[in-house]
Amino acid sequence: MKYSSVIFRSPAMADWQKDLLIDALGGIGYDTFEDLDHGFAAYIPAANLDLQALETVLLHETEGFEVDYEIQDIEDQNWNTLWESNFKPITVDNRCHIRATFHQPRPDMPYEIVIDPKMSFGTGHHQTTSMMLSYILEDDFTEKHVLDMGCGTGILAILASKRGANNALAVDYDEICVASVLENTQLNGVDNVKAMLGSKEALQGKTFDVILANINRNILLDQLHQYSASMKDHGVLYISGFYASEDLPILRKKAEETGFQYVSMKVQDNWCSAKFNKIS
Repeated sequence: MKYSSVIFRSPAMADWQKDLLIDALGGIGYDTFEDLDHGFAAYIPAANLDLQALETVLLHETEGFEVDYEIQDIEDQNWNTLWESNFKPITVDNRCHIRATFHQPRPDMPYEIVIDPKMSFGTGHHQTTSMMLSYILEDDFTEKHVLDMGCGTGILAILASKRGANNALAVDYDEICVASVLENTQLNGVDNVKAMLGSKEALQGKTFDVILANINRNILLDQLHQYSASMKDHGVLYISGFYASEDLPILRKKAEETGFQYVSMKVQDNWCSAKFNKIS
């Protein structure tokens, strides 16, 4: 497949600005990112490059954030090699080690997850994923029926399974993510995680003890009502993919209106995760 690269450069690009831009680019089809001096490169199949969509994303960036971009057509290359060069193993809370198949195992860790993203999101490196993993490590998942909404690689569902969940449903609207979940569950010897293509409509008629939703503010606001309808009494909701100061108050208000009670939050670099209980 032929790809195009878009090189983004800014004289003063903060990490949170880069994260926000990458998140927006992922929403319009960019699937691989590479850090550069004073910026980063974003890759997209050449046939999917849409300059109008790109300009729309940039128009919605934070006021005062100036970024230049340059588009390049690139030769075919080994995308797995590019991904491998940028993927490093990480450890969450000194309890869960996340690595790829080409990294050495860590048998000393209580939990180890092997992830092969295949250009899908959710390797544990982003602050939002790391905080969600931390919540799973803290809480009791024994015999729980779990939903991993916007599942990416399925990393949250896989850890929930390893923490004793009865079963987990991993839902994503991206076919690449669904295929990635199936591969990653096999890599981790997990047989009680199912993957489904879809969005909130896939939840109708299903109920869960725990819902994990690491998406973004707007999708969470749209789907909170369905989470409430699909949650058993005294169930637990964990959400992430938004900012603490700007977004949490809005999400908390909406969650409380739909039958949830705020419990706690975690914050890393202004990225936020929050925990809610379903009120009976």
